[in-house]
Amino acid sequence: MSQFPRRLIDGYHSFRRSRLAADAARYRRLAESGQRPEVMIIGCCDSRAAPETIFDAAPGEMFVHRNVANLVPPFEQAGGHHGTSAAIEFGVVALGVRHLVVMGHGRCGGVAAFLSGGGPAGHFVGEWISLMTAAAGPVEATEASPAERQQAMEFASVRQSMENLMTFPFVAERVAAGALLLHGAWFDIATGELRVGDGAGDFAAI
Repeated sequence: MSQFPRRLIDGYHSFRRSRLAADAARYRRLAESGQRPEVMIIGCCDSRAAPETIFDAAPGEMFVHRNVANLVPPFEQAGGHHGTSAAIEFGVVALGVRHLVVMGHGRCGGVAAFLSGGGPAGHFVGEWISLMTAAAGPVEATEASPAERQQAMEFASVRQSMENLMTFPFVAERVAAGALLLHGAWFDIATGELRVGDGAGDFAAI
């Protein structure tokens, strides 16, 4: 117990006094009946861009999966541990979510690492962010400033992830049937601005 972070213990006590006390009936209902969220969000691990905070979500409202740079790999069934693909399958097939949102964010460290050709030492991050390669061509060809290229790559990687979602047969089938809607979004950490994909590949502020 003495090694457990004090900040987490204090936060837990605050949660019990405030949110748990106020939403006790909701938590009991969720425990008994299970979760039935209508929305799934694939977001970034970045500690500054928590979807539950950004969308002011109550317990049980959103099924959230977070990974480095909010990426979706293409569908494939080769050996390995496919955490993001498993989360998508669970959200879409088991939970039957109605909306699936890929949400990028400004100043993403994973995107910056990809654009610099570097990243943290080690194997896993470099392999993972290489998923952005398919979306990088038009961005790398521009003569924009570093900040503009970074933002353009953040948008491009969301669009690429949405395309990759459609390579999952169970996603494509539900989209075609009108049972599932795909959305792209982008959040600016500095300003709190949220932009949503407009269906034509661009992102508009809401």
